[in-house]
Amino acid sequence: MTENQDLTHDDVAAAAAHVVAAFSRTDTATYFASFSADATFVFHTENRRLERRSEYEALWQSWLAEGWQVTECLSSNPSIQLLGDTAVFCHDVTTTFNTGETTVERETIVFHRSDDGSILAVHEHLSPLPNSPEAR
Repeated sequence: MTENQDLTHDDVAAAAAHVVAAFSRTDTATYFASFSADATFVFHTENRRLERRSEYEALWQSWLAEGWQVTECLSSNPSIQLLGDTAVFCHDVTTTFNTGETTVERETIVFHRSDDGSILAVHEHLSPLPNSPEAR
């Protein structure tokens, strides 16, 4: 075990880019490996908070079974708030799916450097961007 080190702007930017890239490829294994097992998720499209990564993984698998796939995911307007070994990453995200649907949302991801030095997401919150079709 090592002593936790403070996260840097570059650490968080790289971790966020890794998550977005995996999501944009619908790369299930890489995407979920970016989250801690006890990560929580709040999505405006779901009627409840997902309390563990495994709950989100099950939901994701149900989407895949229906033929769902991400075809593009673009991140813009990033903001990083450093809080020692934890950081808050916010951005606007435009996602296009194989159905032709495109969503425009605001996302917050909380990252944490664990005792082993890895940087994992511990919380994700997704909401519609004001004035987007999802917000109406």
